[in-house]
Amino acid sequence: MTEIKNIVEGLLFVSDGPLTVEQVKTVLEDTPASEIRRAISELSAEYEARKGPIVVHEVAGGFQLRTRPEYKEYIHRLKAPAPVRLSKAAMETLAIVAYRQPVLRTEVEHIRGVNSGNTLRFLQEKKLIRVLGRRDVPGRPLVYGTTKKFLETFDLKDLKDLPKPDEIEDVPPPSPKPQSGYQTPDLPLGSTDPTDPSNFKNNA
Repeated sequence: MTEIKNIVEGLLFVSDGPLTVEQVKTVLEDTPASEIRRAISELSAEYEARKGPIVVHEVAGGFQLRTRPEYKEYIHRLKAPAPVRLSKAAMETLAIVAYRQPVLRTEVEHIRGVNSGNTLRFLQEKKLIRVLGRRDVPGRPLVYGTTKKFLETFDLKDLKDLPKPDEIEDVPPPSPKPQSGYQTPDLPLGSTDPTDPSNFKNNA
């Protein structure tokens, strides 16, 4: 178990994003998933017992080495992470996709009241949303949903961890289905407001 635990720790250290048990198993082919989970659990317990600056953090369906929030100030002095900058329009659109997915562009536009094509493309470029497929209706429009990077950016284990709409402000209320062919003039993105996750991966 010690050898497996050491390998898992090394994989977590060099990974650019959260690692799932399935991804670790592609490296440790002959190791049962249950042993990998136990190794991760023991490794996490060791970091917690040490009370050092690093923890094993569960996020986006996987596990990642991260720094403890209480050491953020000192770590930012050496290596300030680039904040995720999203305009008000982008945050509004992202919230609609997150809570209504799978969702059509026309549904997003009906809730927002403006053409959202540019904003959806921007969020795709940031890898926060993706095309899930096409809806089986005339025209076969694209269906949008959030990505693993969305979960990682907002420090969520999965979509079930999204706060309830009544727990936060500015979440669009339920609306009826949009009329076919609905469209309004496009509007430019607004001023940017940074969102900064509470901690970040240690890439040292």
